[in-house]
Amino acid sequence: MDDVTAAKILINLLDLTSLNEDDTNTRIEKLCQRAQTPYGNVAAVCVYPRFIKVAQDSLQDHSIKIATVVNFPQGGANFDKLKKDIAYSLTQGADEIDAVLPYTHFLNGDIETCNAFFNAVKSELDPKKTPLKIIIESGAFPHTSQIADATRFCVDNGASFIKTSTGKTDVSATPEAANIILETIASGRRNIGFKASGGIKSTADAKQYLTLAINIMGYKWISPKNFRIGASSLLDSLLQTINQGY
Repeated sequence: MDDVTAAKILINLLDLTSLNEDDTNTRIEKLCQRAQTPYGNVAAVCVYPRFIKVAQDSLQDHSIKIATVVNFPQGGANFDKLKKDIAYSLTQGADEIDAVLPYTHFLNGDIETCNAFFNAVKSELDPKKTPLKIIIESGAFPHTSQIADATRFCVDNGASFIKTSTGKTDVSATPEAANIILETIASGRRNIGFKASGGIKSTADAKQYLTLAINIMGYKWISPKNFRIGASSLLDSLLQTINQGY
């Protein structure tokens, strides 16, 4: 697959993201303007809960989903706040929820807390109606076997997507982590989606994940329902690749 073809495909698979502590209404409005490109629209914009309504009002094409983050980025165990944040996000108009697994608890073998996390999440939303993208923070896992274990655990507990990273740690998405997550999904329920996020800035970076997913899952599996790239600056690279290709 040439770079221009890949870039055109990837635009439609992009969760265009702004998750900065200093985000403003104006910045989110500009993000939403960028989400609608001459080569098609991105799959979703991903913003903090307080900006959901701004994004909703700014998007001219409402086929673009609005995603938000909860339990983010630490993946803690304050489940009362988690439930309130999910309820608020849905009330504001969020289409998708990206929730951080209490991954340090998982790594320490505290499955009880992780089960409580899923119970809290599912008390506020139905993953069959609202896509639930679980961030496992794969860069925090010392061994690939643990990434596979976390993936299976989240799938078994109703995750719609497995997402690599918050983008707020030293190690974010890696092809190695993506490979094990995709292989684990492929060995079980292939209707579970995958999202690579964190540190993906160039067309070459994103194409690597797209190619990996095609090789493992097949080309027909690739769609916004199954595959996403979460990034903030990647869109500029994709557009540059397409424009230079003509």
